[in-house]
Amino acid sequence: MFDLLKSKLKGSLKLVLSLTLILGITTGWTPPSYAALPAGNAITDGKALLRYALPIDNKPVRELQKSIEDISNQLRANKRWSAVNNDVKKASRVIDKPDKILASVPVERQAEAKQLIEEIKTRIESLRAVAEVKDKEKVRSERAAVLDLVGDLEQLMVKGFPYEVPSEYSNLPQLKGHAKIAIQTNKGEMTVEVDGYSAPVTAGNFVDLVQRGFYNGLEFTRSEESYVLQTGKPKDADGFIDPKTNKYRAVPFEVLVEGDKAPTYGTTLEEAGRYTDMPVLPFSSFGALALARPERDVNGGSSQIFFFLFEPELTPAGRNLLDGRYAIFGYVTEGKEVLDELKAGDKIESAKVIDGLENLVEPVA
Repeated sequence: MFDLLKSKLKGSLKLVLSLTLILGITTGWTPPSYAALPAGNAITDGKALLRYALPIDNKPVRELQKSIEDISNQLRANKRWSAVNNDVKKASRVIDKPDKILASVPVERQAEAKQLIEEIKTRIESLRAVAEVKDKEKVRSERAAVLDLVGDLEQLMVKGFPYEVPSEYSNLPQLKGHAKIAIQTNKGEMTVEVDGYSAPVTAGNFVDLVQRGFYNGLEFTRSEESYVLQTGKPKDADGFIDPKTNKYRAVPFEVLVEGDKAPTYGTTLEEAGRYTDMPVLPFSSFGALALARPERDVNGGSSQIFFFLFEPELTPAGRNLLDGRYAIFGYVTEGKEVLDELKAGDKIESAKVIDGLENLVEPVA
């Protein structure tokens, strides 16, 4: 019932992705800066995707982020150190004009933002120093540290929850922000960050189940190399049975498209005829986390989830057969090497919310 795609569709996915690489298909549409990905190559880092998905509109901080993110591309491209140094210089120019960044930060958070900006300046100088001596590993480390601080700064710019979730879903838990979950398995620990700004109902359902201890002890039930790893099926049901109602808790299909102010519910982008529209959270990162569902019921997902294991190099920007068909609500941000080792029969020993629990809104009685 809960097969993500039939083998034929799996083959089609690989064929489409391969053809896309060869033909260089693009959407021909450049989204606005609000909750949007930059044009160009696919972004394969889950943390970066989550940062770009934040509902903020500040061009300087996005330029700062983009410059630092780009360093990774330059390091992969035969270590283009001149380009790396140019990226660092661009970032320095942006951060040296803090007033334009602070303009988007609420007054009550200005002091914290100013402190973060000073820390970013210090880290960028450290990044400049290790780039000048062409120390690749230290550049990677400093780059990651700068981006973590930039992400914290961007979080300060978020001014409340950006839209109203339809009232018909008030009976379901909702996540009005981000949350981090530590998942301990028999192969090691990984951290997942889920995005309630882009998928409040789907992410809220997951965080609520984590809080209930639902996933503790569950096995991974399906594993296909370089494709998916699935879990979340209890022994006697296909999903979560709410003890208050003794009924299966179904979660509506939910996807936020770049440029839209709120998610689309109840229909896939394909069914809606939005074939070229891009979700804010795409399947371009190893470790993308999505809600599984019955093949013929887009609103039938519940507790079963899957991790996407496709190699990023095979997932071009804007062209993935799963985008808009399955609801992504987060990414593995730490422990990808653990995810890569997990197979069917392995087990989740425990799952625990380690940050963002305050963003969980319980259902209205």
